[in-house]
Amino acid sequence: MNQSNQKDKKDKPLKYYSAVTRAFREEMIRNENVVLIGEDVGESGGIFAQTKGLFSEFGPDRVRDTPIAEAGFTSLAVGAAMTGLRPIVEIGFEDFLTACMDPIVNQAAKLRYMLGGQVKVPVTMYTFGSGGLNAGPQHSQSLAAWFSHVPGLKVVMPSSAKDALGLLKSSIRDDNFVLCLMCKSLIGSREPVPQENTEFLIPLGKAEIKRSGEDVTIVAVGAMVRQALAASKSLSGEGIETEVVDPRTVSPLDIDTILESLSKTRRLIVVHEAMSPCGIGAEIIAQVVETDPQLLECAPLRLTPPFAPSPFAPCLEKIYLPDAEKIASSVRTMMS
Repeated sequence: MNQSNQKDKKDKPLKYYSAVTRAFREEMIRNENVVLIGEDVGESGGIFAQTKGLFSEFGPDRVRDTPIAEAGFTSLAVGAAMTGLRPIVEIGFEDFLTACMDPIVNQAAKLRYMLGGQVKVPVTMYTFGSGGLNAGPQHSQSLAAWFSHVPGLKVVMPSSAKDALGLLKSSIRDDNFVLCLMCKSLIGSREPVPQENTEFLIPLGKAEIKRSGEDVTIVAVGAMVRQALAASKSLSGEGIETEVVDPRTVSPLDIDTILESLSKTRRLIVVHEAMSPCGIGAEIIAQVVETDPQLLECAPLRLTPPFAPSPFAPCLEKIYLPDAEKIASSVRTMMS
């Protein structure tokens, strides 16, 4: 069998939400201490079918629906983790993380430190956020920077089904509270994913170069990775080769991979769906400048939505969000 046929056998397209289901199923089979709780994760199979079949397979003791009480069941998960379980917790939309900030930020993030390492808090919390589905200002926020500011939390943002699978599995095995921020606009997207490999893991804290190039480094987060790759394809036809770096984990941030890319390109654009002030882009640029300001031959650029809530109307959200066309235009301007 030739190499391409072998690859076809190993890697088959899988939808983003199905990668979530597979990650949970494999880890629940592997470890009986892994449990799943959240609103509508049980018999209904989740708001995006991301938990479909798990209730019937593992039963009500390990897959539990909760009341609409995010702070309550997040606190429950923190306590359960301290006593030996590995809870997976769903918060339906990223915006609703604001309802459980105390158990996440004041308890889960700090307990190992406050108790001198005597306990572990292996909770994996996942949620669906960012824009692209016209969900309006209370269902479209991207809050990664908030949680990246808190020591004791890890924050991941998968940009593909493959990354969702590998990052979620690594998160569930991690002994810390890991927050996985999924992008709603990617729910139905497909990516080739390794088949029949229950040990497919992507290490937390390691970025990936999604596309190599010599002219400009684009650091893109979450759903913006697809937009950056589309822009890069267009720009390649014009003789401009961009390198697309996906941090995958925004805390801890793999700044070394970004610096290595900049040593070639010497130009930096950061693209994310959160607004510019105090965002991940600002942190990336600050770390680059603090490490070696001579790496950049021109001013870096943050490409983000304006400092305003996300609009409902599809035509306004299209204007509001960065996309491939805006990224390409920014690259052309930087090159000129």
